[in-house]
Formats: sequence, C-alpha cells, structure tokens
Amino acid sequence: MAHKKNSLDKIAIPLQIIDLQEDGFHPLVNISIFGKPFILVLDTGASKTAFDETMLLQAHEQAVVTISDKLSTGLGTTTMASSTAIITDLFIGSLLIDEFEVAVLDLSTINIAYRQLGHPDVLGVLGGDILMKYKAVINYGKSVLKLKR
Repeated sequence: MAHKKNSLDKIAIPLQIIDLQEDGFHPLVNISIFGKPFILVLDTGASKTAFDETMLLQAHEQAVVTISDKLSTGLGTTTMASSTAIITDLFIGSLLIDEFEVAVLDLSTINIAYRQLGHPDVLGVLGGDILMKYKAVINYGKSVLKLKR
C-alpha cells in the first residue's frame, strides 16, 4: 500500500511578490509576533532569520535582545555587529514557531529602499533556518509558500 501524504501536514501561506524595478523581485510573507502583524522578505540566501532591531523593540518593549560576539556577514556589508532575540510566538500562517532564536540587526537601509519604491516596511528576512526546518516549497507561479508542520 502506497504511503499517502496528509495535506494537513502542509500549510500554504500566500506570498506577495513585489517588483524592485531593475533589481528583480522579492517575495513577502505576512507573519505575526507578540500578536502584531508584520511582513518578512522570504530570503533563500539568508542562512538565518533576522529582524530589524528598531522594529522589534517597537513591537514589544520587553523583547529581550542579547548582544552576540558573532559578526554577521551579508546584507550589502562585509561584517556587522549582531545580536539575537528569542521569539516565543512567531506565527507564519497557522504555523506556530515557539522559542525561536532570530538574529537582530539594523535593517533600516532595506526599509528606506522599500519606501522609495512605494513598498511596505518589513520586519526582516525569513531565512534558511526556518525554510529548511519546515521543508519549505516556494511556488512563484502561484505566489505561495508551503511549510510542513
């Protein structure tokens, strides 16, 4: 008897694909933390999920941000000081990700560029750590992200 995949194991989350004019496209995904809605850029090139420090602290004044001795690379810079935070109630669609560590960086330059193009502010990037753990399937044609519980 063939093993039948249970469709309840997969969660489909709509993506908003935005046009960055000459620089291609970015898929955006709606999330919520601390019961508040935010937008993340789905970034398969980011090894770790990262949130903007200013926006994170605006979302929750008691967010505990821990200074890390690691340096982060990428995001258009060679290295930058990095902090981390433990997020206890990250929802991507109906998927709850509890007790999850995110990198906390200054991502203000991304939002400045987005605003200039008329796009919404983003809290940060959804990176490879979550995409790998939840066996992400990204469908640009249908503008959907599928995650496995």
